Amino acid sequence: MRDDSDGNELVWDRPEPPTRPAPTALSRSRIVAAAIGLADADGMDAVSLRKVAAALDAGPMRLYGYVASKDELLDLMVDEVYGELPPPSEPSGEDWRAALRSIAHRLRDAAHRHEWFIDLLGGRPHVRGPNALAFLEESLAALDRTADFTDVADVMRAVRTFTAYVTGAIRAEVGEARAERATGLALAQWQRASVPYLRRMLATGRYPTVEKVITHDGEEPDADTTFEAGLGAVLDGIAHAFAR
Repeated sequence: MRDDSDGNELVWDRPEPPTRPAPTALSRSRIVAAAIGLADADGMDAVSLRKVAAALDAGPMRLYGYVASKDELLDLMVDEVYGELPPPSEPSGEDWRAALRSIAHRLRDAAHRHEWFIDLLGGRPHVRGPNALAFLEESLAALDRTADFTDVADVMRAVRTFTAYVTGAIRAEVGEARAERATGLALAQWQRASVPYLRRMLATGRYPTVEKVITHDGEEPDADTTFEAGLGAVLDGIAHAFAR
């Protein structure tokens, strides 16, 4: 497949340079693994072709024979994480809800292993590699192969709705984890530290609904429960709006 916008071959279609064992053997897979290692350890700010080359003990210019730009490297990293997703534990058949639930939880698990991954989904234009295309195929087929969905346009709208919820919910979870690491405060501790300020603001009477929510006497659900509840609501909405 070629990128028809400029006539250049995409990275997945471009052959790698001949192997040179000295001074350091390189390959796209080694480059991507090193980049993922840097991102996992120190975030996306730690990823550049120069830093990846240093991690591999190679000259930066050698990497350009394998990846033409940082954008290509990011595409390869995203596709590698998609490739880590395990296959469904069992065929879902006509049960599209079970299929989408499986997809959502596998994507969530991958994003918690590689927090930078969720930042790259929807945050930048990117080309879907073979693993990302396989994930998209599974998502679309989960609905398209069932009798509940007979219009491909409805399938596309349903998958977009599902994906928007899953990526948004995961992004919120990852953001909370990052904030906790950055401040050293868990969410509950941060909320307690904010109590004096919130009391002053609520005393103005301008935020009655916020006050109602904050003062609600109930146990805060954990992240897993919250994610599953939201996912269930989205699947119900998809069934109501798009399924036959």
